Amino acid sequence: MNWYEKLSKYFPIEELKSKEHIEALLKERGDIYHKDEGPHHVLMYVETGDFIFVDYLFVSKESRGQGLGQKLMDKLKEKQKPIILEVEPVNYEDTDTEKRLRFYKRLGFTHAKSIGYRRRSLATNEINQMEILYWSPTKESEESILASMKKTYEMIHTYKDKEWYGKSYLPADEVLKLEKNRDEGDILADL
Repeated sequence: MNWYEKLSKYFPIEELKSKEHIEALLKERGDIYHKDEGPHHVLMYVETGDFIFVDYLFVSKESRGQGLGQKLMDKLKEKQKPIILEVEPVNYEDTDTEKRLRFYKRLGFTHAKSIGYRRRSLATNEINQMEILYWSPTKESEESILASMKKTYEMIHTYKDKEWYGKSYLPADEVLKLEKNRDEGDILADL
């Protein structure tokens, strides 16, 4: 099974970029977009001078619970830059969402409670709400995390979107917003 098949079996269609999109990022944005792949994992991430964004982290079912995911994240933490990632809100019908959140909480990630993130999937045409988690070696503000997330959205998520999907994603300012009084609360608090 190749790296894209692994990702497509694990990530829902509304979250997964097309294979062509990812391959173009690796080829044309290889200065910042990276793939770390092994027999039991696939890690796709962005590294800029200021932050790291984890686009996809897949660990095979047979390797879960053996510390592989933590080793991969620890390797990123060694770079001493804020690490940002997107997660689905807890879905109690899908036990993997809660396990994922518990994993990131154990690794010291924080929920960016004031960042609203609603993106229309070009694959399904539905609005998906995502949440932002981050880890930082310094006291990073949520405003700073939002700025990095917008940069990622513009450089990576919407990269040549019209070419790959036939239409464009909404602008970053419509998708990612600072909302000080969001109702969601801390999605990691009750885990």
